[in-house]
Amino acid sequence: MTSDFSNILVVDDTPDNLRLLSAMLSEQGYKVRKALNGKTALNTIHQVAPDLILLDINMPSMNGYEVCQQLKDDPDTKDIPIIFISALDDVLDKVKAFELGGVDYITKPFQAEEVIARIENQLTIQRQKKQLQQEIKERAKTEQTLRIYLHAVSHDLRNPVLGFSMILKNFLKQKQDTIEISRKVLEQMSKSCDRQLNLINSLVETQQFEMGGISLNLKPLNLAKLSQQLATEWQPMLTEKQSTITLDIPQDLPLIKGDSDRLWRVLENLMANALKHNDPGIQLTLKADIIKPEKKDVKPNKIRCSLEDNGVGIDPELAATLFERYQRGNTAKKTLGLGLGLYLCRKIIEAHGGEIGVVTEPGQGATFWFSLPILEK
Repeated sequence: MTSDFSNILVVDDTPDNLRLLSAMLSEQGYKVRKALNGKTALNTIHQVAPDLILLDINMPSMNGYEVCQQLKDDPDTKDIPIIFISALDDVLDKVKAFELGGVDYITKPFQAEEVIARIENQLTIQRQKKQLQQEIKERAKTEQTLRIYLHAVSHDLRNPVLGFSMILKNFLKQKQDTIEISRKVLEQMSKSCDRQLNLINSLVETQQFEMGGISLNLKPLNLAKLSQQLATEWQPMLTEKQSTITLDIPQDLPLIKGDSDRLWRVLENLMANALKHNDPGIQLTLKADIIKPEKKDVKPNKIRCSLEDNGVGIDPELAATLFERYQRGNTAKKTLGLGLGLYLCRKIIEAHGGEIGVVTEPGQGATFWFSLPILEK
């Protein structure tokens, strides 16, 4: 079965052979291009790659073997199937053709039926190969998405559940049967439950991280208020790690247009990593301020938020790759399990129109920062 979309290049230094093969293939619905020598063939191939090449062996200046060798040495053309055509019927000639990467060999004088059958056989193989490669890509993408999905469950969902669990365990340490819980604590637990539900709902959208787009629920957002809520909810974990957090965010800081749940995940990931990969007693500082433009007459349009710690720090060369997928770095004492957490943080910040990075030196702590656009009035 021929295809109107199959593009075949015929290379032969004999014009009569070119005319014969061209007419034969055109009748079958193929798009045919012709070249009288190897140099012209190579130029034609690099301009528009054919689906298959019929290549004569005996040509002056550059023979078919040399043309084939150049094509197979080039990553852009190495997969184009080449069928050699030649009056040579020696076994050694055929063996050399296959050794160089030819997929078939037709001996002159050729029969139309044989040429068409051999061409269609190779084109069918190519179509099947491309289909298989596409299926492999799709399967790999699905597996990659599943790994990100499972990581989000195990990594991001663990943080709010851990905090919730610690609050409950503190109450259970009390010996009396009836335990009084303040309204403030109940509100904090309720908010934690809401955040867990929002995170679970967002997991179904995980594939969007790989498709270059994230669905955001953008609203005017006060970073000072969000940070205070985060610090309050994380107080049990901070106490457990004998750590403290200082908030240095002006109350009059301009609002941003952001997704509070997504940005909460970013801040939570950064805090969880700082506590996990440093010794107890670490001091955290969460800051936010306006980024001043280089030109005085330009209105500020971004805010820079940063989480500083006084921990062990990270090697700068390793730190440069932490926001890539599945990258891990080493501190002076332990391995950082940052295969996907910071990658997801990067995707969230980029979806908001911002940037994210880290400034660090071994033994000098680390400052993870990100920028966010200011809400336009």
